[in-house]
This record gives sequence, structure tokens and C-alpha cells, in this order.
Amino acid sequence: MSLLSPRILIVEDEPAQVEILRFNMEQAGYEVSVETDGEKGVQAALEDPPDLILLDWMLPNLSGIEACRRLRKARKTREIPIILLTARSEERDKIRGLDIGADDYVTKPYSIKELIARVRSALRRPTTRSTDGKLVVGGIEVDIETHKARFDEKTIHLGPTEFRLLVVLMQNPERVFSRSQLLDQAWGITAELDTRTVDVHIGRLRRALARAGARNVVRTIRGFGYALESVSEAAR
Repeated sequence: MSLLSPRILIVEDEPAQVEILRFNMEQAGYEVSVETDGEKGVQAALEDPPDLILLDWMLPNLSGIEACRRLRKARKTREIPIILLTARSEERDKIRGLDIGADDYVTKPYSIKELIARVRSALRRPTTRSTDGKLVVGGIEVDIETHKARFDEKTIHLGPTEFRLLVVLMQNPERVFSRSQLLDQAWGITAELDTRTVDVHIGRLRRALARAGARNVVRTIRGFGYALESVSEAAR
């Protein structure tokens, strides 16, 4: 994140929306840059990574969904918070956007105050670091810099959301996280996202861990949330 004001890249092709977003984000204290199509948005983010991206779903040349997918694959941009802006309101569209790697999903028309609150929350999302850029818990090793995870030298294949969930859990082994806390720390949001989404991604994380040989690592606390077992035997 910038040492001075965080910089937001707005990728939006509707001039009226651009002006509203630019004005209000600048009023909130952020630096703003703008691109009006998906291809240019991806290129701008790769050339000069911003602190956060506001990304419209429907864009010329490259859709917001495809732009998000490309940004999540690139080393320079895969950890940048991305908030999708869209007129689509069905739950399956929200899940699709989150599965691609978006951190949040805001449906038009939206409240500017709420959007700014979501931006602030996403920018507060913790980025994990350790002295050597790695976390190790019970045989599971995560390399923050290379975005890779392994168990007993075997690669754990994770999507971006599952990777963030694992990092949050590994930062505090044995700590019990509520679903809302996981939403806040792994997605950087606390509103308008069904907590059942956490269950979906925890299920995917568990399956990925099990395929690598790490079983029974993520413990369910009935009626509350999840915790990561720190004892190595739990992973075997």
C-alpha cells in the first residue's frame, strides 16, 4: 500500500459513474486513476499496481470477470483488493465473481457511503508476512511471496480465496474464527455477503488439503465457525 494516500484504480466505462466515483473517492482522501475498458485496466494495474481496484463487470474489450481472472493470475496484482461493480444481483453472479477472486461485490445502484466503507475495509485486509516470508503449522508450509502452499513437500493446489483463508487460519493456530471474522479478514468485508459463502470455501480448502494428505486440519466449531489444528498429527 502507498506510504501516502492509497491509490484506487477505477475501471468503468460509463462517464457519469466515473465522475461520481472519482469525486467521492478523492473526497475520501484517495488518489484516483481511471481506465475505461478491461484491457487497459489490466495493463494499467500491471504497469503501476494500485492499492485497490474498483472494477465494473460490463466493460468493452474485456469483461470485468475476465479482467479479474487475469489480475489474480499475475504476480504483481494477485493480492490487490478488487471490488466488482455490477447491475447483476443474483446470488449465482455474486458467487461467480467471488470465485474468480474478487474481494467484494457491490450491486448498482449503490450507496456511495457504503462503497467507501467497503473500500476502507478492503484496504484494511491484513497482508501476512514473516521473517522469511513463510508460515509453517503442523507440516503445512505457506510461502507468502510465491503464493504457494505445501504439505510434507507435496503441493496444495488452492484458489486465491482458499489461499487467503488458509493464511488467516495459520496466523492464529487453534484460534476459533467466526464466519463473520473470516469474511472480514479473508475477504476484507463484513456486509452483504452470506456467511454460507465461507462454508463453501472452507469445504474447498479442506478438499485441497486432503488431496495433499493433510486431513482433519480445519476444525468446525458447531454454530460458530472454524479453527486450524496446530498439532501435526491432526494433519495425518
